[in-house]
Amino acid sequence: MRGVKLKSIAEFLICHTLTQFDYNIDVSLDDDIFASVACSLYLVLMRLELQYQSHQNCLKTSECPILPGAPNNCWHFHVMGIHHYIFELVAPTTAIGAVFVLLIGPIFFPRVYIWFLLAYFTTFLYISVNHFLKFCLTVRNIKKNIRDWNAKQEQQSSSRDYDSKEVVKSTATNNGRITPTRNGYTSISMNDDDNKYSEMESALKYEGEYIHAFVIPNYEEPEPLLRDTIKRLAQHRNSTTAYVIILAMEESETEHASKAASLKRTFDGSFRDFIITVHPKDVPGESRGKGSNVAFAAREACEILARKVDKRHVVFTITDSDSAIPELYIRQIEKALSESEDPYSTICSPPIFFSRNALDVPAAVRVTDIMWSIMVMQNLSNPRGLAFPCSTYSLSMVLAEQVGFWDTDKDAVGEDLHMWLKCFFKTGGVARSVPIFVPINLTNVQTTGYFSNIYARFVQAKRHYNGVADVAYSLKSAFSGEQHSTTDTESLLLSSTIMPVYTSSSGKRPSCLMSCSFFDKLVVVLHVLEAHMIPCTSGWLMFAAVPLTQFLLISAYSPISSYYPNFQNPIITSEFYAYMFSLVQAVSVLLPMPLLLCAMLYEGLHRTVDAELFKKNVNETRTWKNYMDYAWLPVSAWLFMTLPSTLACVKRLTRSNDKYVVAAKNIFTEALTE
Repeated sequence: MRGVKLKSIAEFLICHTLTQFDYNIDVSLDDDIFASVACSLYLVLMRLELQYQSHQNCLKTSECPILPGAPNNCWHFHVMGIHHYIFELVAPTTAIGAVFVLLIGPIFFPRVYIWFLLAYFTTFLYISVNHFLKFCLTVRNIKKNIRDWNAKQEQQSSSRDYDSKEVVKSTATNNGRITPTRNGYTSISMNDDDNKYSEMESALKYEGEYIHAFVIPNYEEPEPLLRDTIKRLAQHRNSTTAYVIILAMEESETEHASKAASLKRTFDGSFRDFIITVHPKDVPGESRGKGSNVAFAAREACEILARKVDKRHVVFTITDSDSAIPELYIRQIEKALSESEDPYSTICSPPIFFSRNALDVPAAVRVTDIMWSIMVMQNLSNPRGLAFPCSTYSLSMVLAEQVGFWDTDKDAVGEDLHMWLKCFFKTGGVARSVPIFVPINLTNVQTTGYFSNIYARFVQAKRHYNGVADVAYSLKSAFSGEQHSTTDTESLLLSSTIMPVYTSSSGKRPSCLMSCSFFDKLVVVLHVLEAHMIPCTSGWLMFAAVPLTQFLLISAYSPISSYYPNFQNPIITSEFYAYMFSLVQAVSVLLPMPLLLCAMLYEGLHRTVDAELFKKNVNETRTWKNYMDYAWLPVSAWLFMTLPSTLACVKRLTRSNDKYVVAAKNIFTEALTE
């Protein structure tokens, strides 16, 4: 009886909605499931009806009542509103559709479902193989950078030791004596030796062309952790002349003032400048999080630094409170910008690495962050400069100012990816990534207690996957028809006092000033969809699709024959579909192989980075026992990927603003290692 009422209501609602658009269509629903779907569809149609009615109201007035100043015939604006709403539905529809198809596919459309599984699994396998190949390139480049850096340091050290021995020998021989020279006689004193030592020390420094401003947003982070992060930057050789610390505090943190003052006193004289910003709380229209804090800090820093240095010489490095940034990263940024046709439209993206406290967290947490690192690393080897940053990245102050700094609304939760997308689309595709193959060492989420640590990582995963809002943002930006100009970028490049002007004999504009093609926009959108849609679908389909289909269509205990005696099972009745399902099973077995190969390759990389870049002892890095961590992959995939990503997608229907929760990192300075 309830099903009949549901069908009647659904039929009435849909017919009513369609008649509002002058569509006379007879709607008949034959199944309770489809009636439920129809009610969901009604919500979408109601939104379309509102857009349509808004347009009708416009035609009755001299101007648009919704968009003041717009002409009454502004159907374009309302159509764009409909398009934007449809873009918002992509993520939740995909997540809900994956579960929906998983449950009803084998029963109601088994033939189409088998084709769908084959297409999905084949596409997933292709993407995974592509990831593995790009990860191989990234691993090779990381190792090369580290070894070249170490060789250069050893060469400088050998030269310094040789010069030191010469100074000591000269001092022992000539101390207090006069020494003949071509111009007469001179007296060797300790002041001369001191000058030689000073010359040797200054030779180790390099003349950088940029001021590096490190934006460190934080909220209720342990002070020892912040102190350790800043101390590592203070140990860089050019920190006193080329580094600016921007400590971005939150007003909502009770003791933010005392913490900031303490840190500034600790590092007094260690940097060119130490700026403290305090992001106000409860700003209307803002969503709490890293993005809003970074936006406020960057604007404040721009005003301060613009009075002291040319903004074209300033590079922002956005980082986390637990990021250990090697000096090599800054050197590579300088090199990348010097080689770039347009340094003002370059976003430097490094790989992330979890090695500071990895041995102190549960294996499920550890292996989740390893997979996260692998995905970020492989993405950096994109040949078109379409690589997304994660956690830490660098860009010119000019670029940040040109695009209007960081967005602060609730659709910009994934601050790093969102800022990259904003730079790309706002500059008409001119802004691109340059990979910096130097790992940034981060900390895993760590709390006291095994299960509390698991829960803390789940909370962090939910926050990360709220970045699914970028799916709609990228679709709107790519396909809304909004045109962007490269005029600002071109004028900045041609007036540059830092970089030479790149021109060709033919008089053509540099490639960096050419607007991006539709293909590039499409690639960016596909990468965003890959980053957010695969997590919310792969867990359901890869783990459950084949077993559930076998149970429903092949198993002797299948309930289908009891409820649907006339059901035509294609796997039994058709030899072709039996073969197709066997092919689906075979492909499903191959799906995890590329990821496991990436994991094996990562193990070697982890040991290399620990030993050669972070200079760790053997007992401080991963061993063969850590191969057992990967047994937790199915658990971590479901708990920290599929479930939080699905929840994040479904919440896009309401676009609710979650409370910002900081990932717990209960570790102290003495427990932190490089």
